[in-house]
Amino acid sequence: MVSESSIVNDGGVLPPENDPAREGESEFAITAEKWVYGGDALARRDGEIVLTPFLLPGERAMVATEQAGGVQRGRVVELIEPSAERVAPPCPVFGSCGGCQYQHAPYEKQLAWKRDILREQLKRVGKIEYAGEIETLAGEPFAYRNRVQLHIVDGNLGFLERGTHAVVNVEECPISSPGINKAIRALREMMGDSRFPDFVRSIELFSNESETQLNVLNKERPVAKRFFEWASEMISGAAEGSLEYAAAGAVFRVSHNAFFQVNRFLIDPLVEAAIGGAQGGSALDLYAGVGLFSIALAKRFSKVTAVESAGDSVRDIEFNVERAGARVETIRNRTEHYLADLTKTPDFVLADPPRAGLGKDVVRNLIRLKPQRLTIVSCDPSTLARDLSGLLNNGFRIDRIMLADLFPQTFHLETIAHLVKA
Repeated sequence: MVSESSIVNDGGVLPPENDPAREGESEFAITAEKWVYGGDALARRDGEIVLTPFLLPGERAMVATEQAGGVQRGRVVELIEPSAERVAPPCPVFGSCGGCQYQHAPYEKQLAWKRDILREQLKRVGKIEYAGEIETLAGEPFAYRNRVQLHIVDGNLGFLERGTHAVVNVEECPISSPGINKAIRALREMMGDSRFPDFVRSIELFSNESETQLNVLNKERPVAKRFFEWASEMISGAAEGSLEYAAAGAVFRVSHNAFFQVNRFLIDPLVEAAIGGAQGGSALDLYAGVGLFSIALAKRFSKVTAVESAGDSVRDIEFNVERAGARVETIRNRTEHYLADLTKTPDFVLADPPRAGLGKDVVRNLIRLKPQRLTIVSCDPSTLARDLSGLLNNGFRIDRIMLADLFPQTFHLETIAHLVKA
């Protein structure tokens, strides 16, 4: 039996609670059944679902709960029967920091349970009974992130506390790359200097390990150019408007507001897994970003069209394509608008949509066009299940599904779904 305070002192598995007996809470024992999407463990009591963070399947705990959103939300007061699989998290603020949910689980189990979560989301949201194998693409479980957002509140520099807008002070982040952690240390040193603007509230860092881009996201008034010049003395690349990132056989210019994959170990394997053996006459790269997939597709297809709506990304992809000498036509347009006007069916479509997924308009036009092969790189299994449901009911079938674990130690997961025309 393990008390809450002892768990907090031994690796931060559970967040400290100053007032365990909160108003409106009730306490009882539960046994966690499984993980569900979002980072919680699911248990049942008297026919009611209880969702509790920081538990492993099979663990029994005393929890304090309160009703929220139609379910009981629990917090562990006492761990009665810990799992033999529980591990000590390497991060001292795990449990209070809102960034990670799974550091108390061995990585092999994280992958297995994420596959179960993906399969369940397909069934629950999309009514898709997928009995095939879910392949796994995984890399190093720590030091993988090349991009982070840091918040500054009351002199604290770090990440948002779980469930609040307070900031957890961090010295370094175990899931972030050495370049990112070096920049965090430099920022902490800079904050002790009078030249650091006290009106800056959040900063984004993006690193290629040689240089680190610094972008001020939230501030109460404009930040002077001299701040970035000073920052570049401490953080190489901080004053640059873009970063050069080598990946997938090319070099990509990535501007401040442009999207790029965050797992530095899995960028090349992700591109290879998404394109697979596809080749032919024409390919579409939807939500193309800075051209990560487009340039690789140009080596396999005679004609590649990249569709992107964000201005910074479009300028980057045009620059990257020209530098690579790739035959790619870049279209600045929203994907749903571009597809609505498209009449000729491409041989292959690759879509890497934002968390909101493809949406009804894009799905409807993909059904109308019916490409021979369609690959969706999704960062949200719920919206993927919704989109797949429409596609599978209208002339497509699943060829392969792969879990790409781009976000170890967290509940987030990427899915590569290969579809073919039925």
